[in-house]
Amino acid sequence: MADNRISPRERDAIIQSLYAGVVPKLGLRHIQVGRAREIEELVKNIDRVRDGGATIRFVIGEYGSGKTFFLNLIQLIALEKGLVVMSSDLAPGRRIHATGGQARSLYAELARNVSTRTKPNGGAMSSIVERFISQSEREAKQRNQCDTAQIIQDKLSHLEELTGGFSFATVILRYLESFDTGDDQLKSSALRWLRAEYSTKTEARNALGVRTIIDDLSVYDHLKVFAEFVCQAGYQGLLVSMDELVNIYKLTSSRARNANYEQILRILNDVLQGTASHMGFIFGGTPDFLMDTRRGMYSYEALQSRLTENTFADDRFVDFAGPVIRLSNLSPEDVYVLLMNIRRVMQFDQASLPDAALKAFMRHCGERVGDAYFRTPRNTVTQFVHMLSILQQNPSAVWSDLISNVEISQHRGDDLSDIPVTQDDELHSFRIGAS
Repeated sequence: MADNRISPRERDAIIQSLYAGVVPKLGLRHIQVGRAREIEELVKNIDRVRDGGATIRFVIGEYGSGKTFFLNLIQLIALEKGLVVMSSDLAPGRRIHATGGQARSLYAELARNVSTRTKPNGGAMSSIVERFISQSEREAKQRNQCDTAQIIQDKLSHLEELTGGFSFATVILRYLESFDTGDDQLKSSALRWLRAEYSTKTEARNALGVRTIIDDLSVYDHLKVFAEFVCQAGYQGLLVSMDELVNIYKLTSSRARNANYEQILRILNDVLQGTASHMGFIFGGTPDFLMDTRRGMYSYEALQSRLTENTFADDRFVDFAGPVIRLSNLSPEDVYVLLMNIRRVMQFDQASLPDAALKAFMRHCGERVGDAYFRTPRNTVTQFVHMLSILQQNPSAVWSDLISNVEISQHRGDDLSDIPVTQDDELHSFRIGAS
């Protein structure tokens, strides 16, 4: 059986996040429902990275459809399976390709958010480097060799074949030096370089003796270097997660958009052709970002030809073999179980909020917004948490009064009377620890 105990920290994080309409960073397993086939396919991708391969996926869904939740869940699964995860949202100041520092800013954000199983909330760069150094020191002792630096040079020698690999190896040696001498300034300088916080080569050369930095033109190259390094440090690979790729679609300059699409094409080609290893990419975007032939990825002919979906797939048959995964609608049963999970997290029981209240709330949603609440569960969840918050803070409040007092528009919802009443919601949930 999965462990359903919820810590106070997890409970607070879930409730506060859902109340504000954002995805919680903790405790996702307590509320996750549906998406079973999509998750199964992404788990296969993670296993491929663990085996030395590379993967790329584009998770496509409308605003509020659960893309960010899905991406965060995949990140947690990757951490459980021993991968290092780098994550960031794209924004006007963070792009995959740029010439004004926006791409370096994206890498810096990815590096700040780098996570491991023991540090799932980011800030794990120093612990990854120190784990690598500690392993190298142990190897030096096993070989009766005192020169740990030589062990590190030998282990990182293959990185010199990659763009930026020589400077990366040099910075790791500088970190080792700071370890041995207790030079906190040198350690801080090495971490700044690894996090792409140097904007000029002169500054980096003066601090570390390296001639290159992570700049706009070398972001993807350094991601490949870092993927090889984390494997040397004893991890199973690297997962790079980027959300809000709709910000590329929103760029007014066609030249800037095409430059970003060209960089995505480069990553896609490397993955599909097998030239990348030990790394996976997962991108989150809207249908417009994917399919708009004027501004979306389909406007870039080479991407359109590679991302066009299987014409034999339809509502009955889905195909998860391609790079694109469209998030399917949650079923009424999925939404019902989701509300049950939230009820449990917020510590309501059958007496204070019976199953009939959940059905009434779903019927209320269906009558107000139709089947859209299956496609965009965020608003449904937020409203449900708001209702439960009122009930918690006002003991005299009655759930039926709260629902009936909300203005109801023309009925367009589904018949919810046949939704099964079941407490066995684990059957609908994905267990993160499962292989």
